[in-house]
Amino acid sequence: MDSSRSFETHDSKGSDLSKGADPIRARGHRGGVISMHRALTHFRLGTMNLIIASSLLVFFSFAWLLLLPQVCRLWTRIFTFGIRSLPLRAELGLAEHHWAPFLSFDIPYLKMEPVLPSARVWWLSCAVTSLIFVATYFISKRLIPVIYLLRAILLVQAIALSYFALIPARFPHTPDSYLAGFVTSGIGLISLVPHVFGLTYYIFDFGLLKKALLTSITMAHLALFLPFQVLLQALVLQKTVLFMPVLYIIFGMPVDVMLVIGLYSWGMTWSFRSESA
Repeated sequence: MDSSRSFETHDSKGSDLSKGADPIRARGHRGGVISMHRALTHFRLGTMNLIIASSLLVFFSFAWLLLLPQVCRLWTRIFTFGIRSLPLRAELGLAEHHWAPFLSFDIPYLKMEPVLPSARVWWLSCAVTSLIFVATYFISKRLIPVIYLLRAILLVQAIALSYFALIPARFPHTPDSYLAGFVTSGIGLISLVPHVFGLTYYIFDFGLLKKALLTSITMAHLALFLPFQVLLQALVLQKTVLFMPVLYIIFGMPVDVMLVIGLYSWGMTWSFRSESA
């Protein structure tokens, strides 16, 4: 077959290209026309979309502020249940916050004694880190992303091992300050969800109900996920603070951000209002 014919194959949307545009810029490496992404074809930043986006942003931000004291009380109950039910040597701490004259609440967190790594724990962690690093060379090359992710995690842990081998007494963080900051950061992330979606999701033509539903699911999921994430990290930190860097850098707030991205991506697969009409 003549190879020149492959350059004649094009998408039905290719005929929409303007005559003045360079046709090469809109073609893939096989000659086919690269059609516009479905999200951009439904991007209509009209007056009504702006009004809906602004209204949803104000509504969810205000609703979150009103519900935040009740959410903190729910987290307090979950932490209390976790302390009683799990093999966790921790106490419940409350940090009082005043964000406005009408808004005052106590942010719960877990208090525990910092434990520096013993020689046995350090050598065991070093051995496990080394073994996993060697094992990455035996993983199939089809799983390259998994290999890179594992090596990134191992790099963080290797730096932590080096730090605690040289200057362990100078480690500035305690589980108390870390967990309290983690809960506060989680509140900040949930508070940003309406703003992020206002710039990246509300501007598309999904309809009011779908926009409100995705925002509600995302904020509720994060609010329920955070206390269990804190309990799991506390179970690790009660052994030693050696694992605090990898918990913070890899398994901390990045996990919550990936949850937001995942739910946003799911929402972008929903049918647009004009498609369902």
